[in-house]
Amino acid sequence: MAVLRLIVGLGNPGPEYARSRHNAGFWFVDALADKLGGRFGLDAKLFGETCKVEIAGEPVWLLRPGTFMNLSGKSVTAALRYWKIEPEQALLAHDELDLAPGTARLKFDGGHGGQNGLRDTMRLLGHGRFHRLRVGIGHPGHKDLVTPWVLGRPGGDDDMLMRRAIDDAIGVLPLLVAGDASEAMKRLHTPRDSGLGTRDS
Repeated sequence: MAVLRLIVGLGNPGPEYARSRHNAGFWFVDALADKLGGRFGLDAKLFGETCKVEIAGEPVWLLRPGTFMNLSGKSVTAALRYWKIEPEQALLAHDELDLAPGTARLKFDGGHGGQNGLRDTMRLLGHGRFHRLRVGIGHPGHKDLVTPWVLGRPGGDDDMLMRRAIDDAIGVLPLLVAGDASEAMKRLHTPRDSGLGTRDS
């Protein structure tokens, strides 16, 4: 498996969207940059903000598209071309309705599942052969409620759970960057010990 060279956070630019559930991808790359001392700067030719960090001894670019979610592919494909990075060497972090807050999952390839940033990227690439980090935001329970849900801000408990899942995902990134995707998935997907112990039924 190719070493990871680009991590993209999917989201919408602008302060009104900053802490929305839909911006979970931005939450992820922002937390990663903060942890590693990176600072984002505007890169007009890539239609977004970028910074460079080091993970597991390897240089990795971080990208926050400035194109709005539905046109994310424009920024992603520009970055891949400019830095001569194969899609297989990229990780796209995004919000996931089908996972509960507090859960993050890695996967490689597959469909877009209705996520518009993935949809646009796959439309321009012609395939979905890239890594994804799915950050759980939960589902409001009815399809008519999805838009205000994803564009809204999570409550205190969900916010904390999302941040914890992002921290867990950051913890396995060195494995993914080093090319050991299977071990990264295994560690991230294994439920953490709640510390509550077990109880006789």
